[in-house]
Amino acid sequence: MEKNKVKVSICGTDYYITTEDDPKYVLELANGLDERLTKIVHENTRLSITQAAILASLDYADTAKKATDTADNLRAQIKEYLEDSARYKMEAEVAKRDVERLEKELAALRGGSMKTF
Repeated sequence: MEKNKVKVSICGTDYYITTEDDPKYVLELANGLDERLTKIVHENTRLSITQAAILASLDYADTAKKATDTADNLRAQIKEYLEDSARYKMEAEVAKRDVERLEKELAALRGGSMKTF
């Protein structure tokens, strides 16, 4: 895959990122991080950029962990739904065979009772 070299600016410092990702995507990430860090520093002027970066990292880690947990839960639910669906499909097939068998028995009984009249 092609490597892209992307220049980003975060809190006034330029960084050159080498990545296989789309440069627009990397710029979007960097801009989001820059906005987050700037907001943290403006909300508490006693924090250094490093401290703000730690807080932003914790926030991003929290978001990523919650997203992963949510995805895992959704995968588990989908697995349960698929298992339920397969079970219900099998039950429907059994019920269909029972209906066909009962229809044949009913037809045989109707045919047999007509002969007695």
